[in-house]
This record gives sequence, C-alpha cells and structure tokens, in this order.
Amino acid sequence: MATPFVQGKLRDEHLTVLLETECAHCGQTIEIEVDSSLNYRVLSDGAEPLIFTPMVDFATLEDPSIIDAF
Repeated sequence: MATPFVQGKLRDEHLTVLLETECAHCGQTIEIEVDSSLNYRVLSDGAEPLIFTPMVDFATLEDPSIIDAF
C-alpha cells in the first residue's frame, strides 16, 4: 500500500489511512491516523509514540532501498 500523501497527490484527493501497530517495549496496541497532508493523530488512549522521519542521502545510498539501509 502506498502512503496516503503519495496516493492523495496522485489522485488529487484528500486521503486518510489508519496505521495499526504495537509498542515494541510493552506490546500496547497503537492506532495512528495519517492523512495526505502528513497530519497525524494518535487514537489510542495513553499512547505517546515517538514518530520520526529518517533522513537519507539518496546520492550516497548503496542499499537497494531505504528499508535495507535500516
């Protein structure tokens, strides 16, 4: 599945996706809503996930994808 901001731009529509994951530390279920403008909302009560965007220098990336780099 493509991320909502990519699909939203391609379709010229405002889209929202629900991400369901769990805390690696305690196993608590975490639901995060992300829209095509990259706005996000944590839906799970009490959850305070750390959200980050990895900085990748594509000019020097030797791995086949950014997933392989991590």
